[in-house]
Amino acid sequence: MSAQKKEGPAQLSGHVREEIDAWLARYPENQRRSAVLGALSAVQHEEGYLSTPMMDAVADYLHIPSMEVYEVASFYSMYELKPVGRHTIAVCDNVSCMLRGADRIIEHLEKKLGVKLGESTADGRFYLKREEECLAACCGAPMMQVDHVYHENLTPERVDEILAKLES
Repeated sequence: MSAQKKEGPAQLSGHVREEIDAWLARYPENQRRSAVLGALSAVQHEEGYLSTPMMDAVADYLHIPSMEVYEVASFYSMYELKPVGRHTIAVCDNVSCMLRGADRIIEHLEKKLGVKLGESTADGRFYLKREEECLAACCGAPMMQVDHVYHENLTPERVDEILAKLES
């Protein structure tokens, strides 16, 4: 009979704790929950997505109930609760972008990557988010966000150039 190793609770890296501390410094001590968005973003940036153990670690660090962290993580579309491709692609599909060809950009990405919205490529390189209602760059429509970087005035050719520059 083999003994199974039980893993302890997830631990926040020193870098993530530094980022959370920077957010905490912006708020009064009794308003620690105000740092939850920044904390979750820091964890997701490092981990790729928000696992339950990592959300629990954020709750412990902020001294707030885990449920409050889960509620925030599940409400906002910027957070991923399951593993996804290394590079997250979000194409704005709101009115301004749609009128300027966002549907054509989405079709191009789906064909090029071989996935539909909400899926990751088989090699785990890209994740094409399901929907982004508005990314607040209407003047540069159509636009997409790749790994938190905005790319505006897109054409299929420009999309190809952007993707080609991303590391594996």
